Amino acid sequence: MAAGTEEAALGYEQARDELVEVVRRLEAGGTSLEESLALWERGEELAKVCRRRLEGARARLDASLAAERAAEAEVGGEE
Repeated sequence: MAAGTEEAALGYEQARDELVEVVRRLEAGGTSLEESLALWERGEELAKVCRRRLEGARARLDASLAAERAAEAEVGGEE
């Protein structure tokens, strides 16, 4: 699956939960080098998905707060 498709398909919680499972498996050990590398790469992809989702949420919150402040300033300026 391409990275852009992956990001669109996975929600934050889904990516986070899968990332937790990847970390658990890596910490438990007992995997071959190839499997460990594949898990590590998957973890990196999932971390990027989580980071982008969080950055998007932060941008939406910042935009909402800026709009609220602008509306308050507009109302305050009319008095």
